[in-house]
Amino acid sequence: MPTSRVLGYDAGMEPDIRRFASLADLSSAAAVAVAEVAKDAVHLRGRCSIVLSGGTTPKTLYHLLATAHRNDVNWARVHLFWGDERWVPADDPRSNVRMAREALIDHVHCPSEHVHPIPVHASSPDVAAREYARTLHTFFHAADARPDLVLLGMGRDGHTASLFPKSPALDEQRRWAVASFAPVEPRERVTLTMPSRNRARNVFLLVAGSDKQSAFAEATSGRADPHHCPVAMVQPADGALTWWVTPMP
Repeated sequence: MPTSRVLGYDAGMEPDIRRFASLADLSSAAAVAVAEVAKDAVHLRGRCSIVLSGGTTPKTLYHLLATAHRNDVNWARVHLFWGDERWVPADDPRSNVRMAREALIDHVHCPSEHVHPIPVHASSPDVAAREYARTLHTFFHAADARPDLVLLGMGRDGHTASLFPKSPALDEQRRWAVASFAPVEPRERVTLTMPSRNRARNVFLLVAGSDKQSAFAEATSGRADPHHCPVAMVQPADGALTWWVTPMP
């Protein structure tokens, strides 16, 4: 159970900040919430769309969804997308798709045609971004169609997905996916843009680690420079933002 809740932000719907004693506790509570979002989406709209996050923080969450909560989600009605991908082959150990497949997708009955990875087989990150944007526009073509849930993490520099401080991608207002560059290897990436993320009905931001205290404080201060702390730009226009965090000294 969360030890506290703090409301913040004055833009859009206020985020719900939930604090936990450990990553295990955070992941357990988040898994219950993900299952609830999926159940409600299937009941109301007949399907659920989830944009997955990469990195190490969500692995425990994915494992719980594939085991303890496997029967709590109607996986036959779930569509999976990715918020970003490293420009590496799909079977590379650094691939976000590979991590999600090993931790979650290979263990649930989600139809293969419902799994929509970023096409790293394309000729370049730019081409892949354009192809993925078309995939997103095709799926979310109706005026009220938008992701039911976007999962995100945060780096100690305030980046989220592959949107890093001072990245030109932060200024993108029209495209839903673009090529981006990271300050660490692998440098070439494809990432969803803020306009596409902020369409979501729900955004869950998972933050674990005391080294992220400074970025977390800046992001939730309401005064952050988004080019210095990109995660502060995550503000769903008509949705709910929930932070799931482990204790920070």
